[in-house]
Amino acid sequence: MANKEKLANKDLPALLTQENVKKRFTEVLDKNAPNFIQTLLTIYNSNEQFKKCEPVSILAAAGLAATLNLSISPTLGYAYIIPFGNKAQFQIGVKGLVQLAHRTGRYTALHSGVVREGEIRGVDCITGELIRGEKLSEEIIGYVAFMRLDNGFEKSLYMTKEEIEKHADTFSQTYRADKAKNWSSSIWSKHFDRMACKTVLKLLLNRWGVMSAGLQEAIQGDQSVVTKSTFTYVDNDGHTSAREDYSQLEFQTPCGEPATENIEQTPCGEIVNPVTGEVVGF
Repeated sequence: MANKEKLANKDLPALLTQENVKKRFTEVLDKNAPNFIQTLLTIYNSNEQFKKCEPVSILAAAGLAATLNLSISPTLGYAYIIPFGNKAQFQIGVKGLVQLAHRTGRYTALHSGVVREGEIRGVDCITGELIRGEKLSEEIIGYVAFMRLDNGFEKSLYMTKEEIEKHADTFSQTYRADKAKNWSSSIWSKHFDRMACKTVLKLLLNRWGVMSAGLQEAIQGDQSVVTKSTFTYVDNDGHTSAREDYSQLEFQTPCGEPATENIEQTPCGEIVNPVTGEVVGF
């Protein structure tokens, strides 16, 4: 990458014209690089809040998405770049988690969704299996994620709406502020069910799933400001965690593999197991 001071003195459009920056994206995304860069510019120009962000933080968030070979187009829902004060955050979407899990070749089923009143009566305290029931109303009372591996291993995770509320309150200071001041500015306030479904899926994969380097990177980097050595969770009171050696800001692809897959191609927004034909994500 270019000298950090030189980068800091340029806005994002100027940074993206630099040959070394374009080269990095091309090394990772191959022929998809121009489209990715254009999408990044469109996102930048569509939200005035990005003008307040340090351009290097936007570039770093985009670099992580490129490393993971995930589109940043908001309409596709794989990964997002979110302005937060004077920094930009990387954020993984549910479809991005499913995509990265699917690339391991180990998952035959993967799903997360809302649970309505009566649909789950409890959790077996010995086996951890969900005790199914019959839907009593349309009221959403919780969120569930389910995974099945190619060796037959299955696991599910259910969290009540109250547990998800506590999670959001713990890890998002903007959500706490929204509740205290009756605002709706945070992504949790605007898209609670979507964030809840992602949270329960992310926790399930992190605890029980087969984790590729890319999936680990996405989960660790979710909702963070990205730098070469750390992830900083600015919405979680500035907590930080170190980045692993396999994941460098210089857009190194996970496991050293070239990222040449067409990141924009997802028919109907679904991911289908090529063996069983089962829809395994959304």
